[in-house]
Amino acid sequence: MIDVPVSAVMTEAAPTVPPDTTATDAACRLRRADVHAVVVCNGDGIVGIVTESDIVAVVAEGGENPPVRSFMSAPVVTVGPNTPVGLAADRMRDAGVARLPVVEDGTYRGLVTGADVAPYLSRHRLDVDWQGDPLSLDGAGTPERSAE
Repeated sequence: MIDVPVSAVMTEAAPTVPPDTTATDAACRLRRADVHAVVVCNGDGIVGIVTESDIVAVVAEGGENPPVRSFMSAPVVTVGPNTPVGLAADRMRDAGVARLPVVEDGTYRGLVTGADVAPYLSRHRLDVDWQGDPLSLDGAGTPERSAE
């Protein structure tokens, strides 16, 4: 896995909205192809996140045009800009989310998605703690103990 910080792959201009923003207004911001989520912020920082699936759920339920505070996902899992992409991917997996706001010193800096980090991840993560003799592969791909 390549050790790349989240700051190198995040979207810096991801939009934010206050908690009283209506579902319709949030949906309008999500119509842009480069916008994957809307981060909900108040004076204290990030309080939630709204994705396309959140908007679909509101529409499917019908009725009013509620403020995002009533259906946003919260609390929000975040990462710092120097977080390696592998650790960000682990946090996404563990939290069951596809997007993480990037926060530095309590200030929202951008958004990183699974698609942003995927090119930097190994398909098979190897965590090897080898305590034995050195190994080499013969021409057939069979492990052989090397002679020392």
